Amino acid sequence: MEDHTPEALASARRLRRLMSLPEGLLWQQLRRRPMGFKFRNQHPVSRMVVDFYCAQARLVIEIDGIAHSMGDNPDHDEVRDSVLRSRGFAVMRIAAAEVLRDPEAVANSIVAQCGKVPPPSALRAATSPRGGDSFGVTC
Repeated sequence: MEDHTPEALASARRLRRLMSLPEGLLWQQLRRRPMGFKFRNQHPVSRMVVDFYCAQARLVIEIDGIAHSMGDNPDHDEVRDSVLRSRGFAVMRIAAAEVLRDPEAVANSIVAQCGKVPPPSALRAATSPRGGDSFGVTC
């Protein structure tokens, strides 16, 4: 499990009971573990709580209602996404209106994105047991 603060965990527990309609509709799709991907809803990460998270793909999914485009919220979202990406997460933002229109199609696009993310071991540099590069050549 990822590191998180006690405050973020408490907030996540509260938010699970207060999900918005788009979040609830999408959760009904994602909780079924489509294509074997396990999702968590209102998942704490550091001091933040993300709407949905797939640990296998290290994918964060955020559902953006109209408030996300008002005031300084776009800047806040940009900073938040930057922090998440710096911690190795992929971030996918989806308009709440899209979820309301077709939650199943949105879930399918999320699962497709999860399938594109290489497993964590594929992201590490390959080395031989003796050192050197992945072809066993030492310098």
